[in-house]
Amino acid sequence: MRTRLAVVPAVAALAAVVLTATPSDAHSARTTLIGRAGIPATDYQPGPVSGTALDPATVNGVTPPFDGQPIPGFSAAITGRHRGQLLAMPDNGFGAKTNSADFLLRAYYVTPRYRTGPSTSSALAPVSIDGFVSFRDPDHKIPFPIVNESTKDRLLTGADFDIESLQRDAAGNLWIGDEFGPFLVEVDKTGKVLQAPVPLADGTKSPQSPYLKTGETPSVNASSGFEAMAISTDGRTLYPILEGAKVAETDKTRRTVYEFDIRKNSYTGKTWTISVDDPAFSVADAQVLDGRRIAWLERDNFEGAEAKVKQIKVAELGKPGPVASKTVADLLKIADPRGITTPARTGEFGVGPTYSFPLQSVETILPLGGDRVFVTNDNNFPGNDGRIAGKADDIELIEIVVPGLRKR
Repeated sequence: MRTRLAVVPAVAALAAVVLTATPSDAHSARTTLIGRAGIPATDYQPGPVSGTALDPATVNGVTPPFDGQPIPGFSAAITGRHRGQLLAMPDNGFGAKTNSADFLLRAYYVTPRYRTGPSTSSALAPVSIDGFVSFRDPDHKIPFPIVNESTKDRLLTGADFDIESLQRDAAGNLWIGDEFGPFLVEVDKTGKVLQAPVPLADGTKSPQSPYLKTGETPSVNASSGFEAMAISTDGRTLYPILEGAKVAETDKTRRTVYEFDIRKNSYTGKTWTISVDDPAFSVADAQVLDGRRIAWLERDNFEGAEAKVKQIKVAELGKPGPVASKTVADLLKIADPRGITTPARTGEFGVGPTYSFPLQSVETILPLGGDRVFVTNDNNFPGNDGRIAGKADDIELIEIVVPGLRKR
């Protein structure tokens, strides 16, 4: 992804701040904003009317149903078709199987036109939406009923899967991490399902799993499936991670990391556990930096001034079992020496010399070249208003520098 201004001078300018920072401020002083753009919350995309199963009450200035398909934020992103472009994926739409049957599962090609310095306008810099990949099952690979069961294209909806993580393998196919199973779903580059969704070999099931038997106790709670999934640098191994603790886990801060061999199309049996700082926190995304060293995102469930934990950690998946993690970036304390967030919009929280990303569902990180990292949010449209009270959160796309990210 293109960086329009040199990074090194900005980092150097922060040297004095780093030297005088307290230990709790160390990450904020070193993590620097270098670009910011946004997609308006109500930027509806082509498709059928959606949100018809939602309460028709107005929330944060928005009233369902919606004239088209909203982009309810992004839960995953990978590189796109050309430099500077991303393939970014929303989740199941409106948060539940019961209200998302009219939300079509897609991934969008987007190109941020980042603001890299102060502007005369407070509006977010634009993002070009360059088309989308529509997930579908025309070959009837999915062995359980879906919403569009009897249609020709069999477009997948938010009542079929809760898609949360996305990777591209060495062959160019896409792998999706789902929370309803939890499943791994393989599709080709056009979005066509290539095989039946792959369940966990250890029998882990969520309350929404189509394979959960009557009277069977789920292995994980709802919304605790594959929120995060990394892929090896050679594109041959997936590392899906449970967002929440297993029901039977005694230490509720532990999150299981699995290993899946793409060539063998099976789990290897190796697992690790990483730990969040509080049982209520989530593992929201993960990416391989090199070898089995992963950067992963930990978040709380709060927004605005109440948000306390939105941070990037690094862990080495060495010997199977528990592994330690180190915090490398605090996304609530990002330096903005270039004045990218100036001027502020009316009522805007968390902007200025110290920029905050205080959005509830910070669910996407993507390491770029060097120490640059892309970050964006799922805005749970229209429910979140962490940036401007009473206004549905936009989708914010930012680039930051985390010095030394790949050397830790």
